[in-house]
Amino acid sequence: MQETARYQNHVDGKWHPTAAEDIQVTNPATGNTVATAPATDTAGVAEAVDAATRAWHTWRWTQPAQRAEHLHRIAHVAQQRADELARSITREQGKPLDEARGEVTKFTKTLHYYAEEATRVFGRTIPNEEGGYLSVVEKEPVGVVAAIVPWNYPLELIGWKLAGALAAGCTLVIKPSEHTPGPAHEVFRCLEDAGTPAGVANLVHGAGETGKALAAHPDIAKVAFTGSRTTGEELYRTVTGITGLTLELGGNCPMLVTSSADLPAAVRGAARRAFRNAGQICIAINRIYVASPLYDRFLHELTQATAALRVADGLREPSADVGALTMREIGQRTADHVADAQTRGARVLTGGGPAPAEQGGRFYPPTVVADVPRDAKLMREETFGPAVGVAPVDDLHQAVHHANDTPGGLAAYVYARDVEDIFTASRAADFGNIAVNNVDAGIINAPYGGRKQSGTGYEHGPEGLESYLHLKHIRLRHGS
Repeated sequence: MQETARYQNHVDGKWHPTAAEDIQVTNPATGNTVATAPATDTAGVAEAVDAATRAWHTWRWTQPAQRAEHLHRIAHVAQQRADELARSITREQGKPLDEARGEVTKFTKTLHYYAEEATRVFGRTIPNEEGGYLSVVEKEPVGVVAAIVPWNYPLELIGWKLAGALAAGCTLVIKPSEHTPGPAHEVFRCLEDAGTPAGVANLVHGAGETGKALAAHPDIAKVAFTGSRTTGEELYRTVTGITGLTLELGGNCPMLVTSSADLPAAVRGAARRAFRNAGQICIAINRIYVASPLYDRFLHELTQATAALRVADGLREPSADVGALTMREIGQRTADHVADAQTRGARVLTGGGPAPAEQGGRFYPPTVVADVPRDAKLMREETFGPAVGVAPVDDLHQAVHHANDTPGGLAAYVYARDVEDIFTASRAADFGNIAVNNVDAGIINAPYGGRKQSGTGYEHGPEGLESYLHLKHIRLRHGS
């Protein structure tokens, strides 16, 4: 039996023991307590921000090539510890171990990518109307960053913020989710072994009150947050003065299957993106609109593909398709959305059932619901669990209209072989990311962000680094 881990904050290059171990962390596949973490108070948050502020006055002046070396070293150490990192994810978050190993790979790739981007931050010169003058535009780091990270990708999403901020010359304080503190703990072990300067990155554990205290600190120049829309709105109201914000707040993402689609490919894509990580992904497919001529066949094949998915404890069966749900309320919400659809005339083709029990493993079967009306919760709200609603549409214009008719705008998926269908759908869909004939809406070297109530700002790509920089205009009279 594994001993319960006791996590600590990491501030100014040192582990900080604390008497407060108020947060218990459970393994969602078993219900057993696997760790405790402190609920950091306002004083603890202030200590971490002070350390990051002191470090920033040095780190901001390091050469980009030096920052790049640090990020490469962190990535190399993390890769050597890939199995430890992956196990920490599965033990606390629930996804299968093989899937967690993929998350470790994405984490290290992000570090390597932004290490290279750090050396490609360029300003520009601007001619003036008058002779003897020159304008120089420089880019500088914004300052100390509060990075607040969710539980569904507890390692990869640290990487997005850590890599972008450090590459830009910022320092940061990271607050992981109280449900998954372990991966962050392992990251800071990697930072130590990679020789990261003290105070450049700091770790505080805690729940919502800790996050609010961090976002509200007057020395925080920018908040980078990924999580629910409700929490994002609270942080928006919490920040002090003029604080920069990058908010990625989820979606309720649609998939459009047109009459020209490659149907087997669409089925494979739907089964993957609706149920990977048990549907606990901001860009998971929540709702599918299928051209009427393909509807019955699509339902039949998606039901078969979904029923074949293997649900299991991700530590015991590393190659399982679907693991445990991180929190019980996700199972409850999924069951509620499915039941609501049924009361409105929808049909459950596979899966369904009540929410997982309070004790023991939190598993919910991947669920396909057919004939779901537009006013059902399954089509209107983000389920964030392993259920997908499917409905027929008369044509592509109706599909796009239904897709756009929700507050979110993070990602949409289109399956079509007709060029006109592809461009009509991808241009008319009001989403920040459109994946056509694939279900990987985000890649590290292209911008990733939402519209409407799915957030503001961008991560990934050069834009993900630029969000940690601001501009300075220097107008020089040289007299030449």
